[in-house]
Amino acid sequence: MLTGTNIARSAALFVATVALGACASTDRTYGAASGVEVSSLTELPAPATTNPRFSPMGIIEVTVAQDDTLSGTYVIDESGMLDFPLIGEVAALGLSPTQLASVIASRLSGEFVLDPSVTVSAIDAAPPSISIGGQVEDPGNYPTNIATTLMRAINTAGGLGEYAREDDVLIFREIDGERYIGLYNLEAIMRGNLPDPALYEGDIVMVGDSPGERRLERILQILPAVTSSLVLIDRVGN
Repeated sequence: MLTGTNIARSAALFVATVALGACASTDRTYGAASGVEVSSLTELPAPATTNPRFSPMGIIEVTVAQDDTLSGTYVIDESGMLDFPLIGEVAALGLSPTQLASVIASRLSGEFVLDPSVTVSAIDAAPPSISIGGQVEDPGNYPTNIATTLMRAINTAGGLGEYAREDDVLIFREIDGERYIGLYNLEAIMRGNLPDPALYEGDIVMVGDSPGERRLERILQILPAVTSSLVLIDRVGN
């Protein structure tokens, strides 16, 4: 088990094959969930393609060269499914146009169309974005083209929040069915001691919280205004 106090490097990476369990904000343990392992990677792998990915309610144009009756404009529904003639529902959420075309062609092939040639293009695809959350001033989804690196992403989201923990910044990335998690020390990156990692469409950035700072503020708020000196003993830990 790897904990926040014994991480020797400023960045650590994990690879997950199942969904991660939720952790309390005070838990600084890493890689402890079932199905999550600490990898030997020193940086997050980059996606093989940066093609647009389909999102719910996206409108697409599908062309099937061998059958004009199948070609036309379609809408991906709220659950990310495409209802296509003959083959029924196709899971389109998160796929690129090339990937979706390949799935449709595979499902049509043989039974419905001989050697189908399928192309897919987005008509009103949402711009590529990343999600930024945790201890930042303005969490939310932001276009990837203005948040190309971790530092730019934090700045785009209004900067670090009041209780941000700079050595507990995570980047979540999914590639080919595996979920990678990178742990970064933002302060070291800001000082130029570590490279500023690139971000890609679909990445999730989470800035950790410092419960100790919150607890100290609560203590200070309830102390009498006439207190001239203050000595605190924190028996709970950081």
